Amino acid sequence: MSFALFASKATMIKKKNVSADDTHKQDLLKHIETTLGSGNLREAVALPEGEDLNEWLAVNTFDFFNQINMLYGTITEFCTNETCPVMSAGPTHEYRWADGVKIKKPVKLSAPEYVDALMTWVQSQLDDETLFPSKIGVPFPRNFQDVVKNIFKRLFRVYAHIYHCHFEKIISLGEEAHLNTCFKHFLFFITEFKLVQKEELAPLDDLIKKVLSE
Repeated sequence: MSFALFASKATMIKKKNVSADDTHKQDLLKHIETTLGSGNLREAVALPEGEDLNEWLAVNTFDFFNQINMLYGTITEFCTNETCPVMSAGPTHEYRWADGVKIKKPVKLSAPEYVDALMTWVQSQLDDETLFPSKIGVPFPRNFQDVVKNIFKRLFRVYAHIYHCHFEKIISLGEEAHLNTCFKHFLFFITEFKLVQKEELAPLDDLIKKVLSE
């Protein structure tokens, strides 16, 4: 498979913005936008000097969640129960869904059902004030970084499914450049903070090696 990159034309499926009255978080978002505008993605993902790591992870988790929502939104009409009866990333990687609460034993879902369950689950995590506190001075939980790692591990699966199952359609839509740029940003971030284990990245191993070697 040859990989290129994809420009979004869709509205986000779901959207959760960082609290508008939290000036510091808004400043961090502006920092992300500014550094991304410079074209230096490695600089864009680096922890700003003097900033709290958990705060930086939280703001970026919101940002990447919204971004991936929007990217998947561009191909929802092509990703259906009929075209994608299994959530997969190529013939050797199939994903089953479990949220650990209502569904403890992993179940097989179609790709759109899986992504909907995943996005709903992430949204619930982001809305949980005990996990992602929105008020200044409220501490993050001790397991916060494990929470973030679990979110990013699952968000990666959406990228893996898009590249393996819908990339030709994305090329036909002329949207490959934006997809690749978004994935490169995502990849640099999870690599910088060691958020996703290597074996989880296997479905896109060739692409990842190419991106990281640039």
